[in-house]
Amino acid sequence: MIRVNLLPHREEARKARRQQFYTLIGLVAVLGGLIVFLGYSVIGGYINAQQEKNDFLKKEIAVLDKQIDQIKRLKEQTQALLARKQVIESLQRDRGETVHILSELVNLVPEGVYLKSLKQEGDRLNMTGYVQSNARVSTLMRNLDSSPWLERPQLLEIKAVVVDKRRLNEFNLNIVITRSRADDAAKAPPKAAEATGKDKK
Repeated sequence: MIRVNLLPHREEARKARRQQFYTLIGLVAVLGGLIVFLGYSVIGGYINAQQEKNDFLKKEIAVLDKQIDQIKRLKEQTQALLARKQVIESLQRDRGETVHILSELVNLVPEGVYLKSLKQEGDRLNMTGYVQSNARVSTLMRNLDSSPWLERPQLLEIKAVVVDKRRLNEFNLNIVITRSRADDAAKAPPKAAEATGKDKK
């Protein structure tokens, strides 16, 4: 009977398989490392690109913020200039308005009416004075109401007083200054002038 020793052959086959296994593990490890490296590289590239975009956006936002601040300052300066312009225009209008009102009052105040004070607050004019009779107050109120600069005279008080040993009536009334009819003031003479003339007669 022939005996063959197969142990060395089996041992060599086992070593060969082990060697193949280690080689395969090494290849898998190398491939895994390459994959991980490539993944990190790609992700790092994306991160860097995104970071560059973020930096660019931050710079642009900073530029826009400066421009917005400049626009705000310009807007504030413009509003301030407009406010100053409105104040100047209002002062000029009020100055011209005061001249017209005083000119109107010269024609509107009938004989026997003596003005004591005039006070203006916004579109309200307060008038105080003395009259010889209550009828003169009624005439004055009609004249005021017919003026293109004044309207709605309201008598607040009238009382008997003694001034320089003379018995007079002291009156206090409010008048509304109107600008809606004031544009026609220079076109036609006040109707109140005629009424004043009639009262004087």
